[in-house]
Amino acid sequence: MAMVGVAMAALGRSDPFGVHGVIVLVYSVGLLFLVLSSFYAPEPRTDRQASYYDDPIKVGIALSMAWAVFGMFMGVWIAAQLAWPTLAFDAAWSTFGRLRPTHTTGVIFGFGGNALIATSFHVVQRTSRARLAGQISPWFVLLGFNLFCILAVTGYVMGVTQSKEYAEAEWYADLWLVVVWVTYFILYLRTLARRKEPHIYVANWYYMAFIVVVAILHIVNNLAVPVSIGHAKSYTIWAGVQDAMVQWWYGHNAVAFFLTSGFLGMMYYYLPKRAGRPIFSYRLSILSFWGITFFYMWAGSHHLHYTALPHWVQNLGMTFSVMLLVPSWASAGNALLTLNGAWHKVRDDATLRFMMVAAVFYGLSTFEGSFLAIRPVNSLSHYTDWTIGHVHAGALGWVAFITFGSLYTLVPALWKRDAMHSAALVEVHFWLALAGTLIYVFAMWNSGIIQGLMWRTYTEDGTLAYSFVDSLIAMYPYYIARAFGGLLFLLGALVACYNIWMTARATPLIAGSQLDLPDRRPATGTAPSPAE
Repeated sequence: MAMVGVAMAALGRSDPFGVHGVIVLVYSVGLLFLVLSSFYAPEPRTDRQASYYDDPIKVGIALSMAWAVFGMFMGVWIAAQLAWPTLAFDAAWSTFGRLRPTHTTGVIFGFGGNALIATSFHVVQRTSRARLAGQISPWFVLLGFNLFCILAVTGYVMGVTQSKEYAEAEWYADLWLVVVWVTYFILYLRTLARRKEPHIYVANWYYMAFIVVVAILHIVNNLAVPVSIGHAKSYTIWAGVQDAMVQWWYGHNAVAFFLTSGFLGMMYYYLPKRAGRPIFSYRLSILSFWGITFFYMWAGSHHLHYTALPHWVQNLGMTFSVMLLVPSWASAGNALLTLNGAWHKVRDDATLRFMMVAAVFYGLSTFEGSFLAIRPVNSLSHYTDWTIGHVHAGALGWVAFITFGSLYTLVPALWKRDAMHSAALVEVHFWLALAGTLIYVFAMWNSGIIQGLMWRTYTEDGTLAYSFVDSLIAMYPYYIARAFGGLLFLLGALVACYNIWMTARATPLIAGSQLDLPDRRPATGTAPSPAE
């Protein structure tokens, strides 16, 4: 990797491609130092295959929380810029257009991606009763993925972008991610192949869908021809309306399989685990899996209503978007029904409350998504802040809440602690996150609907009643509210970082610390249930 970095720096020179070569070189030398520093360490124990491999999971959690703070801070900054434009400081690198993808990449891929990799490594080992099928490859996947995130974010600040939503990184970063992701896929398959349980628990189905489909989406959407081997700029092979259709096939399915399927894998393992109850209906979880996997693939064209996209393709996307409500609500309902008999725990346990609220937001967001995909509704909501509110209802209320709930369940078990350092801080985090989410989403709902109505209001003469500037003035108080809601959510993430750090530093439990081993079969003698 260091040699590749040297080659990139030499070929790119003063181009951003060369700058990224230097970053790859520095990153690789840092990893090389870590590898060489352990050269004289004691040989690994011969019985290490009899235990789970949790070190990459711990680092993945730390990286996830670091990216959460970064990504959410950037989100608060750009939200504040919309209310107070002078916060761009009259500099090119700090404009909204360059900082906005650092926010989306930092939160979606940095925070969400690292959390998915870490929890998938944990879940596949525990439900298969098998150690990860590799000693090097888990580190390659984790650290290689973070190198992609670093290349993407630093590129945006320099103005390097493909201008594709959620796929702004340029061709060389995309190629690197393909290598990392194929390694991830092979590692996951090899771990499942060596399982000691005949049954593959449903959470692994969702994680596998996330891994496989994201690879397909990423490759097809990012097919491009670089200007030269030493230049960061490239041009997509897709043209015109085909490019738009492929982009939103990718964009909506990135939501489907990165921000939905993977996090449903979290929900189906950690929610029953925390509640101490089996999933309400295992069969329903499988039916929901196949419904989501099939229906979601066709829904992306609802982003392109009233465009040059063929009408029948728009209708196809709208129809499948409405049909998606069935498998989506099946999972949301399955999660809530799992809590029957455990509602007293929800009342007393903020960690479980994170997961319960996540399931509620998942149900609400999927209903709203199906509703907004209907063409007459879309005529009002399209290009307005209503869409921004919808996205953040899912991203904050569903993705972030289920992630924090899962991490609060995982961290004490991983570091062999009896509980999080402070239950009170988990409670504080919950209310900060909930308040921030509600303020943000309600501000954007109001802002978006007002925008849509103002843009379509005509005078008796048939001219527009309001100028675009008039709509911006009307949005001003809502933009302030959005920035405040995001700030509350960021404060909650900082509280979580402190709580996780203090939990990791606490004295580990001695009793029972060796019980979590692949050879210890669950008490039922059947496929491992999260409740066990």
